[in-house]
Amino acid sequence: MTELLGVLVATVRSTIFDVAPIVVVLVLFQVVVLRRRLPNLRRMAVGLVYVLIGLALFLVGLEQALFPIGETMARQLTDPETIGASNLAGAVDWRDYLLVYAFGGAIGFATTVAEPSLIAVAIKAQEVSGGTVRAWGLRIAVAVGVAIGVALGCFRIVTGTPLPWYIIAAYVVVIVQTFRAGRTIIPLAYDSGGVTTSTVTVPVVAALGLGLAASIPGRSPLIDGFGLIAFASVFPIMTVLGYAMVASWWSRRGGAVDAQETGHENEADRRPR
Repeated sequence: MTELLGVLVATVRSTIFDVAPIVVVLVLFQVVVLRRRLPNLRRMAVGLVYVLIGLALFLVGLEQALFPIGETMARQLTDPETIGASNLAGAVDWRDYLLVYAFGGAIGFATTVAEPSLIAVAIKAQEVSGGTVRAWGLRIAVAVGVAIGVALGCFRIVTGTPLPWYIIAAYVVVIVQTFRAGRTIIPLAYDSGGVTTSTVTVPVVAALGLGLAASIPGRSPLIDGFGLIAFASVFPIMTVLGYAMVASWWSRRGGAVDAQETGHENEADRRPR
């Protein structure tokens, strides 16, 4: 308990130093540039205290829970008894790690659905679009993209293939989709790739990548352990653009079917009786 309190105090101290530049910039612009007094000073001070406490507790939670959980799961999933006997001789076969890919996809999907920043963006997108973009539809599309990206990133770590190959190929697909998708969905799709790299997804995915690279023979945590966040950023863009393209195609198809049925009805009405 004493050790935990010491960690919490040290984290609060470092958090104050991290947040101080933001406070200084805001106060200087408000007082010096805009030349106005700070509104609701007491409420802002209380809110700042809440922010400091919340960030400190969150950082302690990362170090004490989320990072260890991700690393522990990676070690357990790559244990020779879990993946089979073919890894006992030191050989790495990507087919032995199917459970790792499934876990990576599942944890990527689950953490993204619970991502507060994605929830906020999805709600605002539904409000601004007048319901054309559904909040849950956007969240599911982004979560599917992260799941695919994390699973493929785990495959990259297992096989040891270079990261740039995957990222370049993924962005080529994104560029092609950008030219074919509607103009209204492109900014939202690109923002959706950014909001996935936030408070919930990043710690778990990063810990998974580091633990996986440390557990597989011949892999370096520094070289191979990082990169999952890049997968979690680009693949949601692909899935959101793809979701929008499929929805647009489905809408046009439905309109064409309705028009065809209406034409048949009008032709039947024009026939002599």
